[in-house]
Amino acid sequence: MTLTRDLRNRRFWLGLGTHAFVALGIAASLLGLFDLFWPNKLDNWDLPEILIVPLLSLGYAAWRSWPYPVEQHYSTPDTKIRVITGDLFDQDTNIVIGMADTFDIETPHIIARGSVQGQFLERVYSHDVAALRSELEAALAGKTVTGTVVKVGNTDRYPLGTVATIIHQRRHYFCLAYTSLDEHNKAASSMGVLWEAMERLWDEVRRRTNGEAVSIPVIGLGQSGMSTVLPMQDAVRFLILSFMFASRKERVCDELSIVVRPRDEKRLDLLEIQEFLSSLRKYS
Repeated sequence: MTLTRDLRNRRFWLGLGTHAFVALGIAASLLGLFDLFWPNKLDNWDLPEILIVPLLSLGYAAWRSWPYPVEQHYSTPDTKIRVITGDLFDQDTNIVIGMADTFDIETPHIIARGSVQGQFLERVYSHDVAALRSELEAALAGKTVTGTVVKVGNTDRYPLGTVATIIHQRRHYFCLAYTSLDEHNKAASSMGVLWEAMERLWDEVRRRTNGEAVSIPVIGLGQSGMSTVLPMQDAVRFLILSFMFASRKERVCDELSIVVRPRDEKRLDLLEIQEFLSSLRKYS
């Protein structure tokens, strides 16, 4: 359970202790000043009243240390980053979909049904492969094919970092190519490729959404071939940094939501993520 996991986290107890002692110190100072100006007013305090101050301090510390919600607003640029657990397709925002450079969409032999792409086909297009393919082809019109690959499925390759933007039911879906499929439809990518792809993604979001919020899954998991070099915790930090650097260059959008699947949440230290988000505020 999330609750018991947080209670086992050393970072939580360290924060709780720090905030509790700070609050207790401030309360003790204020009571000392009160006693200085209004002597003998506190003399009647007994055990129940005396416990109020440490209990309030402890409550304040728990409130400050608890990692929910995991979010941070930044004034420069004026934007907000949230890390939430849930279903990507339940978010009332524009959505990012990670894809390969061939923009394959067929399940289950090329694209796993349970992947974000597979869910995109199922939840948004009701398994209508022809409709999704048609809208992808329209979005890719005018983009240059850089090569081909002999394999089952799509064979034309587009540059890594290509974003095919689909507008479906008044929502933008940013289909981002950040992996390359080989002749066996095995995906591969690298940190450098992913970073450049994210820069192009934020340019596209900035250009197409007029500042509307966007949601993104944790990039680099599943069959992307990057889970060994970019574990879950680092993948979230990677997304945060990428978005913040792009936003400091030029504001991207009002809000970024990084959506974590419930089954993956246990792999994240949300307290550390909140600290990371807060640390970026110092330089914003």
